[in-house]
Amino acid sequence: MPAATPPAALTHALARQNAPGRVPVTLLTGFLGAGKTTLLNRLIASADMATAAVFINEFGEVGIDHHLVERIDDALVILDSGCLCCTVQGDLIAELKRLHDRMARRDIPPVSRVVIETTGLADPAPVVRALMEDRFVAARFRCDGIVTVVDCAHAEAELARHREARVQVSMADRIVLSKTDQADRAGRAALDRRLAGLNPAAPRLSTDEAAAMPERLFGGGVYATEEPPQDLGGWLGDVVWDAAPPAPLHGPHTGRVRSFTVPLGGPVPWRGFALRIGEILSRWEGPLLRLKGIVAVEGITLPTAIQCVQATAYAPVRLDAWPNAGPLATRQGALVFIGEDLGAADEAAIRALLADLPADRPALRQAAALPGLPTRTWLSERMPLAQRLPLVAEAFLVQPRFLGDMQRRA
Repeated sequence: MPAATPPAALTHALARQNAPGRVPVTLLTGFLGAGKTTLLNRLIASADMATAAVFINEFGEVGIDHHLVERIDDALVILDSGCLCCTVQGDLIAELKRLHDRMARRDIPPVSRVVIETTGLADPAPVVRALMEDRFVAARFRCDGIVTVVDCAHAEAELARHREARVQVSMADRIVLSKTDQADRAGRAALDRRLAGLNPAAPRLSTDEAAAMPERLFGGGVYATEEPPQDLGGWLGDVVWDAAPPAPLHGPHTGRVRSFTVPLGGPVPWRGFALRIGEILSRWEGPLLRLKGIVAVEGITLPTAIQCVQATAYAPVRLDAWPNAGPLATRQGALVFIGEDLGAADEAAIRALLADLPADRPALRQAAALPGLPTRTWLSERMPLAQRLPLVAEAFLVQPRFLGDMQRRA
């Protein structure tokens, strides 16, 4: 039986997601001293990175890190006017535009990839948002994922003391474990439990594995690789699906990070669902670190994947099939939330919002009064209707948070 025609807004998001020719951009993050520059040096030495551009964000009056990168050429850009998540977004956008212009003029060879190394205290969410909200940049570059480097020797203390470290791990699409030789077996096991509690879905690999096989490092989740349907449960985190509580993260702060699953119970009205997700992202912008979901949409037979980081909603991605085994085989859909300081009352409120999804017309009326809704473009009525697209396999695309009023209001 052929798939039903999707809502126009969803089709448009999928079409943008599948736009050809965009340069993939990977954000390389990790806490202070985690080993980001060491990993970057090893990646640069590989043939896969021969045509890559590298952006390094320096923080401080005197830049040091870029002097430690072995390849200094026209494809290395230093962003040194502040922390990338706070003050340098404009510099980043300007340098990406400059990079594109230089390629267009053939001043430099075509760049196959951009890797951005952030400072150790950077929050990835504002960086990704700044990267993709500029229309010129979003049309020519695509976010290929967040890679977080974790120092096995010091991670437990850092995760306990610093929210920045917890946020970096929670938002990762890939986690690279550095200094593995400096942690004993018991310490590694404890760290694995902590990382699983913070981010149950992100694959973990060592610096050696990442350097030897860069293809395992780039391309995060179903937004960037052709995941078999049976792997969708893993993308959402089987530890959460199995209803096993996350491992307790001892210390003054890390015990406050938790994840929970909200089953959707069947197909949802797309615009009512988009409205509720936008309300959730706005209301819990601080404590909600990440949201992933596989959704059954009314009128569509195929599953739709969504992903959000803090108050940033990425473009939905339609997948080519439902899995025939595991929790998602019921085709009911579910959402996984990862947050810090999300208590029982917060979870109950989120569940209540998702249990009360308005139909299209009421959703559009409510959204008209919320110009800053993070999922506003999911609701847009100005999107061209198109035929169903095949599996999207490029990467996620951040949705602009502020748009003009919708053309048609119910």
